[in-house]
Amino acid sequence: MALKAVHVSEVPNLINQVPEAPAFGPDISTPSASKIGGGETLKEKEFKVIGHRGCGMNTLQMQVQSELANHSHRKVVKENSILSFNAASKFNIDFIEFDVQVAKDDCPVIFHDNFILTQEEGVIVEKRVTELTLKEFLGYGVQREPGNTGKAIYRKTKNGKVMEWRVESDDSLCTLQEVFERVHPSLGFNIELKFDDQIVYTDNELTHTIGMIMQVVNDYARDRPIIFSSFQPDAARLVFFLTNGGNVIYRDTRRNSLDEAIKLCLENGLQGIVSEVRAIFRNPEAITRMKESGLSLLTYGQLNNVPEAAYMQYLMGVEGVIVDLLQEIREAVSEFMKPVSKEGEDDKLYDQDQHQKKLHFSQRELSFLLKLIPELTRG
Repeated sequence: MALKAVHVSEVPNLINQVPEAPAFGPDISTPSASKIGGGETLKEKEFKVIGHRGCGMNTLQMQVQSELANHSHRKVVKENSILSFNAASKFNIDFIEFDVQVAKDDCPVIFHDNFILTQEEGVIVEKRVTELTLKEFLGYGVQREPGNTGKAIYRKTKNGKVMEWRVESDDSLCTLQEVFERVHPSLGFNIELKFDDQIVYTDNELTHTIGMIMQVVNDYARDRPIIFSSFQPDAARLVFFLTNGGNVIYRDTRRNSLDEAIKLCLENGLQGIVSEVRAIFRNPEAITRMKESGLSLLTYGQLNNVPEAAYMQYLMGVEGVIVDLLQEIREAVSEFMKPVSKEGEDDKLYDQDQHQKKLHFSQRELSFLLKLIPELTRG
């Protein structure tokens, strides 16, 4: 479907159109990003769909599965795993996003949380991922060798409850090198450089950690397109800057607004910004400033799993969305990006009101969205 250009000032303020309700899921801030490797740049293809932690964040997937009966047939695949990454590739997406930390013995590994939890003699024990050796890290969860049993992994919910991390399609923990070697080569990687918000890192610590990751990337990336991103502003000087755009306030003021994110990118020659989606809806004028500055813009956040929210961002000029519900959003994006077929005028843009195709949802899905949106838009 062809669309006319829509100025951001014409886009309604979604935040003011829904009642507020408690949010769920983790708070995240926005990374900056840069690209290496072969393949297309962000601007060479329209509106990218990026798989969050592969096929999606497990907590949200399980929430949706319990709410919508038509999701019950689909198995939840372990996030940030090779199984999840390859499953995501089947949805004809451009990139997957995943989190990289560096183990104690300098091996980059894939894991989102700063701490990994298990149970020992009835007591929950947590250890910082970066203080584990590779062997210790791989000793958690499903083991690759038949007959071996790893330590059960537990996760802490936002309300502090600790539960065993169980999914229907489990997989072992993995390293960054294995991801390059075993994930389909056509799939681009959005590599988030993971650092703890509560730690003040020295330049030497940041340089060493990023150096270990870059060594693996340089050895194994080949022609795969790569985006780097990080919420850590000093690490982000080398990559895309992640920001929550002011949804959460941090001591480091560079993380507290889209304007600060733009400033950081321009001062350090970064390619663009990955913003929490609510910040973009609250401050759509920032998109104009980013475009005028030559910066790319991606978004993340649970609201991206609502097709209408993805469509609105497409109209606003956002270049891609990081999502958990890959199949639904990929199908919606494919539908609203279909060109209007008119003989002899394929390259022209047509009036949006005459040619736009409406997204259709069942009554059950609409009911779920009406309950979900207020929770996702709360600051």
